[in-house]
Amino acid sequence: MIFYSARELTTKQNYKFLTGSIIPRPIAWITTMNQETDVINAAPFSYFNIVAKDLPLVSLSINRKNKQMKDTAYNLLNQHEGVIHIVNDTILTEMNQSAASLASEESELSHNNLTLLTSKEVTVPAISEAPIRFEVRLHQYLPVKNNNGDIVSDLFILEVLNYYFEEKVFDKETEYIDPEKLAPLARLAGNSYSHISAIVDVDRPK
Repeated sequence: MIFYSARELTTKQNYKFLTGSIIPRPIAWITTMNQETDVINAAPFSYFNIVAKDLPLVSLSINRKNKQMKDTAYNLLNQHEGVIHIVNDTILTEMNQSAASLASEESELSHNNLTLLTSKEVTVPAISEAPIRFEVRLHQYLPVKNNNGDIVSDLFILEVLNYYFEEKVFDKETEYIDPEKLAPLARLAGNSYSHISAIVDVDRPK
């Protein structure tokens, strides 16, 4: 085995090793709103996963850039709500475009032809073209600090309030989501993404 001590690596090296090893990662394409300016922000994040099921909770970690909180984190912390969208090939280009660094007063959605929909339980609009979306509300916030006490990431635990499924990806009778019809995109390292290429079923022990 090739060995490295994490304490002796640069931030870039740690990032490369983590994002190259922990793959594939689901993508949360989230819309949020700045309550002072009403600007709708859209940004993709792959530090995203499930936290709990009895209360449906998901996690979203947003790394700071130059010690500054990103627009999505600022909006979540101030308005406490958003809409998470699951991404497939139909919206890959638009999702990728929204990762651009823009001024906080400029919406990423102004650079594409996506359709915004009014949400049911949050004031933040949703992206119609996404095959799955969750309306979410802030449940818990944790500023993640490094060993020097500097905040390096903003960790959000978000409660799922409402689910929306495109009809072709959801079986109403079984209430299962068809992963092959959904064909979600997952994040790899660098500029790479992946698809589900094969499904293997293995019975879990009792």
